[in-house]
Amino acid sequence: MFFVIDIGNTHTVAGLFDQQTLLRQWRIKTDSAMTADEIAITYHNLFTMAGIDSSRIDGVIMSSVVPQLDGAYVSCCHAMFGDETRPMLFNIDNRVVADLITIRLDNPLEVGADRLVNSIAAHHLCRRAAIVIDFGTAITFDCVSAQCEYLGGLILPGMSVSIGALAQKTAKLPQIDLSSPISQVIGTSTVTAMQSGMVHGYGAMIEGLIVKVQREMNQQGHTDIEIMATGGMSRVIRPYTPSILRYEPNLTLDGLALIYQQLTAVA
Repeated sequence: MFFVIDIGNTHTVAGLFDQQTLLRQWRIKTDSAMTADEIAITYHNLFTMAGIDSSRIDGVIMSSVVPQLDGAYVSCCHAMFGDETRPMLFNIDNRVVADLITIRLDNPLEVGADRLVNSIAAHHLCRRAAIVIDFGTAITFDCVSAQCEYLGGLILPGMSVSIGALAQKTAKLPQIDLSSPISQVIGTSTVTAMQSGMVHGYGAMIEGLIVKVQREMNQQGHTDIEIMATGGMSRVIRPYTPSILRYEPNLTLDGLALIYQQLTAVA
């Protein structure tokens, strides 16, 4: 078995794999001030609750957009799984990256590891051109060719960021909940107006961007494009984005598992 960790800005998602099968997963709040000991205690307790023997884990792979936590997680993994288990931190410098994806950017070092992981996983799943939309702290569009070339994408504020900004920067607008479907576009109260603005507004924006991105990819010769969504808020916005036909909630974990197998195969 091997352990997969995706350290995001707001949440850290971890999973336990046997080959390419996801056995268990956990989602915890990302805290950049956590020490290696605190992280180890958290995962030790989660493993104990799930009845998992950590001695059976013989490998770890991580991606991170929070550099302050990289060292703490590496130390945590050494403490939990032994020094012989060397955690792999996936980044642009990994020797297997060039074998999995070609980066068509002016500066390839700028692209986040999580975006590459999602792109590799999406291509592995559909084997054709794809637009991967990750609804996290930021919403990212990642464009991948049928030959698994990373073409670029978009970055815009996530829904939670926008909700938080409205509550913090205005005197009377509250925090709102988006867990229930919002069918009516015209809100009849402050809360329902905000809820509608978020889901219908973001839905319309995402739909419009999909059209524009598809058109530009078509002009570049990329056709038959799969539209794929992942990320914590994708389940909220999915009913309002009819162009998104494929939902892969574990895309990043699956991609890391795939990369881990590639890395260990060439080790």
